[in-house]
Amino acid sequence: MRAAPYLVGAVAGYLADARLGDPRRGHPVALFGTAAGRLERRLWRDRRAVGAVYTGLAVGTVAGGAALAARAVRRSPLAAAAVTASATFTVLGGTSLTREARTIGDSLAAGDLTAARERLPHLCGRDPSGLDEQQIARAVVESVAENTADAVVNALVWGGIAGVPGLLAFRAVNTLDAMVGHKSERYRRFGWASARLDDVAGWPGARLTALLAVAASDSPARTWRVWRRDGSAHPSPNAGQAEAAFAGALGVRLGGTLRYGDRVEHRPVLGADHPPVTSRDIDRACRLSRRVSTLALAVTTTARLAALTLRTRRPR
Repeated sequence: MRAAPYLVGAVAGYLADARLGDPRRGHPVALFGTAAGRLERRLWRDRRAVGAVYTGLAVGTVAGGAALAARAVRRSPLAAAAVTASATFTVLGGTSLTREARTIGDSLAAGDLTAARERLPHLCGRDPSGLDEQQIARAVVESVAENTADAVVNALVWGGIAGVPGLLAFRAVNTLDAMVGHKSERYRRFGWASARLDDVAGWPGARLTALLAVAASDSPARTWRVWRRDGSAHPSPNAGQAEAAFAGALGVRLGGTLRYGDRVEHRPVLGADHPPVTSRDIDRACRLSRRVSTLALAVTTTARLAALTLRTRRPR
């Protein structure tokens, strides 16, 4: 069966991430980031067209290399499963995400606000210097929600659609967005293509994340209501979907004013009729993230299995 190597490999890669998390050194995503940084320094111009070329070269190289690797092992189910497992393990970041979140939660529980502030930049780009305990807890829960979609669900969605090239290409797109997709003066034009491509690539997984949060919630009706009411209020077309669904599933309030260095954003409140998030909600968010991730693995592998089975049985 053509889908069996992908199914076995995706499950093996997911379990490897659950057990091991990201390697501390030599992570392939970090190596890609280093290469992309060097390419940026060679190509950078304050123009959208140049940024589009940069994005196409970086993502196209990864997707093309992955397609060649998948093609090279297509006649060996064992080798194909191994390549899929390696790619899945490479792109998933769910375990490292929840480890970082819980580390900050433990610091808050111990009353060590300084340690929590020092650790927050490992999880998100917000300026932690002026944040109190509640604001740090909110930042952590919002990051867990958004990165469950980006670091797990979206990668599995694109793996389900396009196999190994989909897995690796999505991670390349998401990494470029983190590198050059923000609205600084340097990247406002050059990073435009990377940011827009990430919006497009992240669209299906963000909504699947929200749907799975409804399924995994102790209160599906509340989760659905908050998601449908507040998900589109967020300035990001995708992050708000996951954050609103998590707010509903956890029964907490997210959103509001936040600071990224010198830039301040005033975002709409998500779940306004619920109490503010606290440090005790961090572990709850991590457990919800794991349930959503496991459901995403089941949904995407089942969908790929069904699609390839139907394609094989279709009369020629």
